[in-house]
Amino acid sequence: MIDHLDHIVLTTRDPEGCIRFYRDVLGMKLESFRTPNETRQALKYGNQKINLHEWGKEFTPRAHVAAPGTLDLCFIAAVPLDEVIAKLKAGRVPIIEGPVMKTGATGPIRSVYVRDPDLNLIEISVPA
Repeated sequence: MIDHLDHIVLTTRDPEGCIRFYRDVLGMKLESFRTPNETRQALKYGNQKINLHEWGKEFTPRAHVAAPGTLDLCFIAAVPLDEVIAKLKAGRVPIIEGPVMKTGATGPIRSVYVRDPDLNLIEISVPA
């Protein structure tokens, strides 16, 4: 019945810091889009996106408990893990674990773990 994930929603305390991290460090593209009632922002990568909600100003409908720092996400990189590590270091993003072997949705992956500005756990991986 389900084919793939279209988007997720990230609730942030610091929209500008969040955008800097995902756009400038991870290379996602910032997009603004209109709904009938408001303008929203999203970070696009591949065929997916992350819609942004500012904490305390969330759009409806929303998760029952929408709070910064509650996500644990894993992204598959389009470049070798060494390039990911170099980009993280250049952006002064501390690696809190890795590289380590993990199990992804389609098999073994090599991963590094970082935190975004809202302290969400971000795993960046490549197929092993």
